[in-house]
Order: sequence, then structure tokens, then C-alpha cells
Amino acid sequence: MGFSGALLSPRLAASPRGATGASQPEIGAQRLSLAKLQAWEALGYGMFLHFGMSTFVGQELPDGKPPASTYNPAKLDVDQWVQIARDAGMKYVVLTAKHVAGHCLWPSRHTDYTVANSGNKTDVVGALVKACERRGVLPGLYYCSWDNHHLFGSLTPRLTKWEKAFTTSLYQDFQTAQVTELLTNYGPIAEMWIDIPGVLGRGYRTYLYEHMAGLQPDCVIMMNSGLSDGSNYNVGYAWPSDLIAIERILPPPAGHLRWRTIEGKRYYLPGEVCDPIGKEWFYVEGDHPRPDGQLLTLLTETRRRGANLLLDVGPNKHGLISDEYRDALMRLRRSAGL
Repeated sequence: MGFSGALLSPRLAASPRGATGASQPEIGAQRLSLAKLQAWEALGYGMFLHFGMSTFVGQELPDGKPPASTYNPAKLDVDQWVQIARDAGMKYVVLTAKHVAGHCLWPSRHTDYTVANSGNKTDVVGALVKACERRGVLPGLYYCSWDNHHLFGSLTPRLTKWEKAFTTSLYQDFQTAQVTELLTNYGPIAEMWIDIPGVLGRGYRTYLYEHMAGLQPDCVIMMNSGLSDGSNYNVGYAWPSDLIAIERILPPPAGHLRWRTIEGKRYYLPGEVCDPIGKEWFYVEGDHPRPDGQLLTLLTETRRRGANLLLDVGPNKHGLISDEYRDALMRLRRSAGL
């Protein structure tokens, strides 16, 4: 399953550039064609699925020490997640395959800290991709470079100041091996989301980007540039990337600036806003959805300002999206006219 040129939106046409004044489409130096990037933009609205060890220990950033058996969703239903996403008008989903805790939602061959040794042994990544195929939703995966369980001599932001955090070549080999599993064992992945890319360093980050692009040339790659409206892109922290992350905030009122000059070259870089339905990324008891009006503004303003919305909805400890979240999403779809 991939992107189609039929998804192109006329309002997202390339801007003209030509020395003679003639109207010529600007192609840009980015890896993916304008047609593919604009097809991704035309998807418009997706679901971020934060689920994993953090759900069970009640901490967004666990220390990586709880045993794998701590993860144990008794009623896990990945198809329910994807069905709700589809019914809410969302076109793609992105699952936290590995977050800060280091616990993996697939049976990786490179560590025993996975679902294979957990209370529930379901390959969640595999189940998600299959559910997406059934429901006509595009699958995406998130992988966090900050890993409190698999250190390999690295200093994560838990162990030092942010600006001093780094990963070793041993950890980087581990990340390459795991990302390779995710991009070779499950078929086409529409979006690959790499969080905390700053700890990787420019050299390895460039290698990883090119490696992922080689494994899945049509995959849109996000190196999360962090908490900002996307106006000032942090090249040293997140480049190279196919997208610009806009986390917990709207794009500027004038709209997301797609064309950027980076190191002397022009690139077309779509924006993606990510924000939770409530206050927390992972499910926390009592974290209710925001008021309907706030969610409607988040969706409509994000789209009006030229970015996609990746709205986070965390499944609970049972492995289900709660009725409260589902109902809020359905009201949002009706209000937005999706």
C-alpha cells in the first residue's frame, strides 16, 4: 500500500521559479518527488498511537528497568484501534514500536526486552500492519533513539543534560538492526518516525536516513525536530528529514512554510503537527479528551495553516481505546465534516 498521485490537492501546487519569468515548477533537492510529498499532505489527518511499557508503569519516560512481563494488556485489540482511526476520518496511523523504555512491540531478534517475553506476546507491529491493510489505513511506525534500557555505553537525557546526551556506535548498530527489522519484515510502511534524533549525531543520522530510504524508497521519514511551530528548523538536531515536526503547537498563523533553504539547497518540507487528545501522550486514568471546541480548532487550524495533524490517542492498559476517546473522535469527525 502506498501513496497515489490521485491524492494530490490543487491548493498544494508547487510554487513557480524561472530565470526568464516563465512559470516553471520548482522541483527542489529533496529525496521524494513533489507528487509523493503532496500525496502525503493530502492524507491530512492521522492517529498517533502511544502504547507500550509506559502505559503500564504510568510514566512517560520510564528508566528501562521494569521486567518485560510488566507489559500485559489482557484485552489487546489492535484492529479496534485502526477501525476507530478509519471511522474518525483518519487516513494513517503511527505506532510507538519502541519508546524511551526500550521495550519493543515486536519480537526483535536483537534483544529479549520485547513482547516475546511479556505478559501478552502479540506482535503488535504485525497486527497493526494487517489491520491497516484490512481497513484501508496507511501504517506508520515510531522508533525512539533515547533508550533507557539498551544503553551500550550511551548517555541518555535521563543520565545527563540534554545538550550532553549521546549514543555510542554500539547503540547505533543496534538501532540500525532494529529499524531494518521494522522496514523489511512487515511490508510497506508509509511513515517512519524517528524521535530524539539529536542524540544520534549528524553523521549517523544521515547514514540512518539513507539506510531507511534505501529499504523503503516510498516511505516518508520524520526526524522529530521537537517543540516548536516549525518556523526555525533545527538542522543540527534533526536533519536530514522529509518532514518538519510541529509538536504540541499550531503552525504559524501565516501558514507552514514548505519551501526551505538548507545548507544552500532548496527543499520542499511538509509539516506535521502532533498533539495528544488530552494532556498526556500515553493513556493515564483521568486524562479526559479536551473539549470538543478545542479539538475542532486544533484540526481545522492545522489544516488551514497547511500541515497534517497526527492526533495522539493512547490505548489503555487493557489494550483498547477507551469509549471516551472514541466518542470524542466521532464528534470531531462530524463537526469537521470529514
